[in-house]
Amino acid sequence: MNLSTWWLFVLMTFVVSATPGPNMLYVMSVSARSGVRSAIRAMAGCMTALLAMMSLSAAGLGALLQSFPAVFDTLRLAGAAYLAYLGVKCWRAPVENTPPASAQTATITEASARSAHSVFRQAFLVAASNPKAILFAAAFFPQFINPDQGQWTQFAILLSTFSAIEIGWYFVYAISGKRLSVYLQEARILRLFNRVTGGVFVGFAALMASAREA
Repeated sequence: MNLSTWWLFVLMTFVVSATPGPNMLYVMSVSARSGVRSAIRAMAGCMTALLAMMSLSAAGLGALLQSFPAVFDTLRLAGAAYLAYLGVKCWRAPVENTPPASAQTATITEASARSAHSVFRQAFLVAASNPKAILFAAAFFPQFINPDQGQWTQFAILLSTFSAIEIGWYFVYAISGKRLSVYLQEARILRLFNRVTGGVFVGFAALMASAREA
């Protein structure tokens, strides 16, 4: 892999990662509700799932899923069901007017440890809910790998590059979500935000359930 090939990979990954999807939406919604620190935990959960799926793809799982469409469809529908569940959960989330900061402190401190694990776990499941990421890696990465050079070294370089770009976009969405938080202190607006977020998650679920492997 030469430098021009790597730059082409950077450009294409930049565009692909910028596209809004369930991962970016989840990071942004967590940041809007709980701040950038919680969003960083969501980023960690999403990246852990993505790196695991791409590593599995490199190990041959992508080819296995292509060979057994029924297995892929089962994973796809299970992922769609989880996104739909998450959407309904967001839609029905209880809201109330935000109390003064002094009244919030004890509640935030008490719930922080519990919510940290919950955010990471839910982000991991959101990212893992789309088995097409495995097929994407199986189709996308080999285009930039020179078969005459060390393939695992090249894969490591591409995966590191992908991770850096993906995390950069996560921060863009997290900062956008943080700016939204100013407007979410009123119950009426927070309820609207929850319903829009929930509706988008359900929309992603419907798209995933209706999609067919090309």
